Amino acid sequence: MKKIFTIALASAATVLAQPVFAQEEAAKEPKVTVSAGADLVSAYVWRGINVTSASFQPGITMNAGGFSLGVWGSTDFQHGVNEFDWIASYTVSGLTFGLTDYCGPFSRVEGEKFPNYGNYDNHILEFNAGFDFAEVCNKFALKVAANVNLVNDKDAEDDEQFSTYIELGYPVKAGPVDVDFALGLTPFEGMYSDKLNVVNLSVKASKELQFTPSFSLPVYAQGVLNPYTEQATLVFGLTF
Repeated sequence: MKKIFTIALASAATVLAQPVFAQEEAAKEPKVTVSAGADLVSAYVWRGINVTSASFQPGITMNAGGFSLGVWGSTDFQHGVNEFDWIASYTVSGLTFGLTDYCGPFSRVEGEKFPNYGNYDNHILEFNAGFDFAEVCNKFALKVAANVNLVNDKDAEDDEQFSTYIELGYPVKAGPVDVDFALGLTPFEGMYSDKLNVVNLSVKASKELQFTPSFSLPVYAQGVLNPYTEQATLVFGLTF
């Protein structure tokens, strides 16, 4: 009888443990998530460069473990300028590196607004890497990113420039408002500047407007100054 009771108890323990083991195995598998959203901006400003006027900018991102693959686009309301970008990255322990394929009116065809995706001249391939210190030190939230153009970034003599942009960012919480400071520079001549220059000084304030207990709308205002071009822009944005 004792032997039968022991076997029955072991069998019951095995059955009860199966859901736990299944949960542990499921937790080990990379979870795939898909997110979609869009921004509505009063001006499209990128790394201190005034790209175009008010634009609609949707995006879709798929994440699996530390891998991320997304597509992002921008359409200008006034001039009809379009951009279509693929973004792939991998993040581990605060370190992120990836590739971005920018597709836009980058060729030398004057007045081109709707780029032909199959046209090589409409693409710029960029390598990017960054590190978020907040992942290893909660009291130090500095973010550092470096971006280098690898393909199709040519000067007037048709030589590759390998334009490089480096940015330091620091987020601050001010009550219900999230404030992000950024300083961007280029170390040498390229698409951003003709030499070493600071090309982006920006501050961005974001918050959520709560309309009902179940609905809120993220909004932000961003001031951008480019000391190199001596241009200043104030951008307002809505996030959906």
